[in-house]
Amino acid sequence: VQLQASGGGLVTVGGSLTLSCAASGFAFGNYGMGWFRQAPGKEREFVATVTWSGSSKYYADFVNGRFTISRDNAKRMVWLQMRNLEPEDTAIYYCTAEKGLATKYVDNYHYWGQGTQVTVSS
Repeated sequence: VQLQASGGGLVTVGGSLTLSCAASGFAFGNYGMGWFRQAPGKEREFVATVTWSGSSKYYADFVNGRFTISRDNAKRMVWLQMRNLEPEDTAIYYCTAEKGLATKYVDNYHYWGQGTQVTVSS
């Protein structure tokens, strides 16, 4: 199983980034896919998730309309489009897979990628 996240980087406040996640080694179409993040000294927190079909998407309150999660089952890809980034968004962002569901609970997720660093400078 592999979840290869990419697309992180350094941006200034108000900037945009799109994170990508390439999945392999499991039945991608049967899994909800999520993004979590972890800032230094903080616990890993939910960002967004999308159901296996892509028909339903859920976001953390702090997203406030700034991020969009999407997936393409044929390509086995998940994306997180982020705009209007703030310094508080600085964290390592992880792509993750949950069998059958798409929840905000970190313990429900089965597979995790290595993460990609997002840094927002003020």
